[in-house]
Amino acid sequence: MRLSTRIALVVGAVVPLLVLASGWLLVDLVGRDLHAQADQRLAERAHGVAAAARGLLRAASQDRPRAEHARQRKLFSAALDVGIRLQGPDRTVQEGPQPDPSVRLPTVPGKPVSVHARGETWRVLAERVTGKAPGVRGTVWLFSPDSVNQAQIGLVRGRVITVALLAAPASAGLAWALAAGAARPLRRLQQRTSGLDPRTSDVRLEHRPTRITEVDDLAHTVQTVLTRYDEQAARTAEALATARSFSAAASHELRTPLTSMQTSLDILDAFQELDAQDRAETVEDLRRGHARLLALLVMLRALAQGDLVEANAFASVDLADLMDVAVADFRRAHPDAEVGLECTTGLVVHGWQPGLRSLVDNLLANALAHGRSADGRARIAVALRGADEDGAPVAVLTVDDQGPGVPPEERQTIFERFRRRADSPGSGLGLTLVAQQAGLHRARLEVRTAPGGRGARLEVAFPLTRPGSDGPAEPHWDWLSDTHDLRQEIHKNRS
Repeated sequence: MRLSTRIALVVGAVVPLLVLASGWLLVDLVGRDLHAQADQRLAERAHGVAAAARGLLRAASQDRPRAEHARQRKLFSAALDVGIRLQGPDRTVQEGPQPDPSVRLPTVPGKPVSVHARGETWRVLAERVTGKAPGVRGTVWLFSPDSVNQAQIGLVRGRVITVALLAAPASAGLAWALAAGAARPLRRLQQRTSGLDPRTSDVRLEHRPTRITEVDDLAHTVQTVLTRYDEQAARTAEALATARSFSAAASHELRTPLTSMQTSLDILDAFQELDAQDRAETVEDLRRGHARLLALLVMLRALAQGDLVEANAFASVDLADLMDVAVADFRRAHPDAEVGLECTTGLVVHGWQPGLRSLVDNLLANALAHGRSADGRARIAVALRGADEDGAPVAVLTVDDQGPGVPPEERQTIFERFRRRADSPGSGLGLTLVAQQAGLHRARLEVRTAPGGRGARLEVAFPLTRPGSDGPAEPHWDWLSDTHDLRQEIHKNRS
C-alpha cells in the first residue's frame, strides 16, 4: 500500500472523529447556554411574580373574591410566556404550560432544575411566598418548556454528524492529493535508485536537494551506503590482490631455499656414514635455510599487513618513546653492536604504531647487516630531531653506519623487493618494508652518505600530527607485486 493511500485512510478516519468530538463539545456548550438563558428568564419572571402571588394569597386569606380575581389576573400577566403554579394554604392556582400535577416538583427555592414528564423536559424554578398577614404563605413554581432548546440542540447535533460524514471522504481525498504531491520527490528518488546495481555498473546516485529534509537525508544515506560499498569493494579487491601477490611471491622466493633444504636432507638420508664435519656443515645449511624461510615469511606477512592497513588503525604516536623501546630491544638482541641514540622528546606523529616500529627495526637490522666497519664491529648512530621543511614541522629520523655505504647508482634500487647483495644474509625485503611504511606515513625517505665520508645514512622525515591527517597516504601500492612504484617524492637519493 502506498504511503499516500495510508495517509488518506488515516486522515479520513481521524478527521471525522475530531469533528464529532469537537461537535459534541459544541452541543454541550450550546445546551449549557440555552439552559442559562432559560434560567435567567425564569429568574426575571420570578422577581415580578412574587409580589403578585403575595397579593393573591393575602386576598384569599381575607376572603375578598373580587380582589382575589384581580390579583390572579395580575399574577398570570406577570408570568408572561412561562407557566406558573401557586400553591397556598388552602388552594392552588396555575396557568400556562407545565407538567402534570402528579409530577414531583423541587422544593429548594432559587435553584432552577430540570424535570422530566411524559417525554418532555421542563426547567423549573421554585420561590417561597410569605407575608406578614396570617395565611400569606405558599410556594410558586415557574415552568419553561425545554422542547425549543432540545430542538435547537438536536439541530446542532444533526449538523455535526452531517459535517463529520462529509469530512471523511473530503479529508481523505485532500490528504491523498497532498500526500501524493509530497511523496513525488520520494518516488523520483526510488526510481533513480532502483536502477542502480553496484555489482554491474559504476553509475552512482546524483541527487539535487529538494528542500524536503526526509528525502534529502534518505538520498544522502543511499549515497553513503554506495560509497561505503565502493570502498569495501575496493578494499576487498586490494585484499585479493595482496593475497595473490603474497602467494606468488612466497612460491617464487621460497622455491630456492626449500630446494636447498631438500638437497641437504637428501644428502643426510643418502649418506648415513658422513663424517662429523660434513654432517655439521649440512645441518648448518639446513639451519640457514630455515632461518631464511622464517625471515622471508615474516617480511612477507609484514608487507601484506602494510598493504591492508585501515585508516582507523592510525593514532598519535610519540616517536621518542618508540625509539627508546626499539633501540633497547635491539641492544638486548645484539649485545655486540654499539648503538648510540639521541632523541628530541615531544615529537608526535599520526601513524600506525606497528608499522613505525617495523620501520625502525628494519633500519637497525639493515645497518647491522651492511654497516660494519673494517674491523668487523657494528657502530650505529641513531638520532631523532625536529625540523622545518617548507614551513611545515617534521620529525627527522637518521640511522648512520660505518659500512661501505651505498653507491649513488644503486640508491634508486635498494628499496625494491628481493633486492640484496650476493653476500647479504637478509631476505631482500627489509628496506622494501621501510619504503612501504614511509609511503603510508607520507614521509620523505632518503639515502645519503654518512657524516665523515664513510658509511650510509638513511633518513626519514615524518610530518608531525596535523588536524585532518586521519589515515594512510593514498594511493595504496601493492608492495608484494612488481606493480608498485617507488616514486621520488617518497624517497630521494642524495650524495
